[in-house]
Amino acid sequence: MISPGTRQRPRPLRTGPALVLTVTVAVGALVALGLRSPATPGPVGTAAVTPTSAPALSGATLDGGRFDLADARGHVLLVNVFASWCGPCRNELPLLVDTERRWSPQGLRLVALNVRDGTEAVRALLEETGARGLTVLPDPEGTRAVDWGVRAVPETFVVDRDGRIVDRQQGVVTRQWLEQRVAPLLAG
Repeated sequence: MISPGTRQRPRPLRTGPALVLTVTVAVGALVALGLRSPATPGPVGTAAVTPTSAPALSGATLDGGRFDLADARGHVLLVNVFASWCGPCRNELPLLVDTERRWSPQGLRLVALNVRDGTEAVRALLEETGARGLTVLPDPEGTRAVDWGVRAVPETFVVDRDGRIVDRQQGVVTRQWLEQRVAPLLAG
């Protein structure tokens, strides 16, 4: 028994595999939630963008080819971040693919960054939405999306002919948004 005036020494904190696992799971959950929900409340829409160099984006594509953002210099590029489990992403894919078909003679290219998804689910989505020829870079852990500052899916970035991000849309793009934000870059 401890007498009322006696101080107990605190037990030292034990760090072991269980604590490391708990911290790792907590950090992973926070990252996953960050990719699914906007960082700030408010309406989804166009974020103010100061033109800045686009982060590196390269690697093997879903169809076994290669993509490198550096090779896209001289083109206006739409970088669309999507997932097969995202309903709004599914809805906007046909518009994006159609826009690339119509505007590719003026220098538009479309590349999609697929976040936290399985290959078969993505292929099924592309088939279902008529986007079979879409250049898709898989991002199973979401690390590339984090490099680009993605807050939620879908999110679309406009990269100018000099490789700078000049606009972005958080949420679904519309034909009107594409006409207002992308078409002027193709005219010049």
